[in-house]
Amino acid sequence: MAGGTQPRGGIIEGINVTPLVDIMLVLLVIFMVTTKLVDSPALPLDLPQASQSEQVQTVLAISITANGQLWVDGQVTPEEALKQKTQEALARDPELRAVIQADGSVPHRLVISVLDRLKESGLTRVAFGTVQPTAASEGDERAKP
Repeated sequence: MAGGTQPRGGIIEGINVTPLVDIMLVLLVIFMVTTKLVDSPALPLDLPQASQSEQVQTVLAISITANGQLWVDGQVTPEEALKQKTQEALARDPELRAVIQADGSVPHRLVISVLDRLKESGLTRVAFGTVQPTAASEGDERAKP
């Protein structure tokens, strides 16, 4: 009898792995979908696009929102307190790096002011946060005069 049941207490000769594969595929899809949600920043910023960007270890994250509000490591910080916070962080880690993420509508003078405060505090390793351009936006940029 092909396909008959095993007698009780007998040796199991085969295991059906189909349910295991089904569960693993569902978990894989869930992780793939939620990965994009985890990657998005907490502040809604319109970051500039750069074709050549690199990942750096963010130790001191500085974000400037569209309304000019300054965030340092996830906390709202007045611009006057930026120098003190940077000096404290630099004392803890001499290899400190800063990443400035400024909204596209932020005036240039505000970004330069933040850079000046960082330089006054002794921090020289600064990078700017950007996003990779999408294929559709690259074509749009080339079409504009």
